[in-house]
Amino acid sequence: MFDKIVIIGMGMIGGSLAQAARANGTAMRIVALDNNPAHLQYAYQHGMIDNQGNDHGLLADADLVILAVPVRSYGMVMQQILPHLKPDVIVSDVGSTKRSAMRDAKECLADKIFIGGHPIAGREKHGPQNAAAEIFKDRWCVLTPDESTPSQATQKLSDFWHALGSEVEIMTPMHHDRVLAITSHLPQLIARTIVGTAAALEDELQDEVIKFSAGGFRDFTRMAAADPVMWRDIFLENGDAVLEMLQRLSEDIAGMQKLIRAGDGAALEEVFARAQDIRSRVIAARQAE
Repeated sequence: MFDKIVIIGMGMIGGSLAQAARANGTAMRIVALDNNPAHLQYAYQHGMIDNQGNDHGLLADADLVILAVPVRSYGMVMQQILPHLKPDVIVSDVGSTKRSAMRDAKECLADKIFIGGHPIAGREKHGPQNAAAEIFKDRWCVLTPDESTPSQATQKLSDFWHALGSEVEIMTPMHHDRVLAITSHLPQLIARTIVGTAAALEDELQDEVIKFSAGGFRDFTRMAAADPVMWRDIFLENGDAVLEMLQRLSEDIAGMQKLIRAGDGAALEEVFARAQDIRSRVIAARQAE
């Protein structure tokens, strides 16, 4: 499919992408760039990539370049790689905000083809040692080409993600960012806020927050373990969409407070039943365990 792909950023997602591309034969050569030599060394020693050095010259004959770095670093990274890219290369990414990615590409990649990409997959653990080729299987990957993107380039990138086991959806960057604000970004904000509230109560509750953590709270702490730099950048780049969804949530929480104060059990049960139905639909769509 591709003679050579270059993955910039050999963290958990970058490492998983390298493993999946290797396992599914989607590239003859797989190269990575990363400022952390230990990440490159680990990936090379475990057969994920074909290089040990961090030389931008490795980009020269790449057919596909994928950014797997924090979204706020895109502009800088794009400026660094531009002089080394061949004319017909496809550049993409795996970031969770797409308007900012498309903006940076327009400003920094000149006439190169950039197609925003976002596999809806991941883990809270960091680094290539936590990579897993199968995380993309039966998951969605959103692509956000614009009106100037050659259709054959979009099709080739779509075929790449299909080969890794993903389902592909085409969206506009704006629609992607609003959808992910409610399905991914807001849950992260809630998780980190609840864990922070629990930490503030730790002394008052005599450390029993940790001791008696039930399944729900443990799920929140699992989400809160995700890379803080990555999530800082996501909230800063998608702040307007997150704030819109946060306002909606605040209104719904205010409504729940009224129901609890009023002792309206029937209304509470109706709200909980709707939430239970959503969970059933998520399971049926194979987007959760």
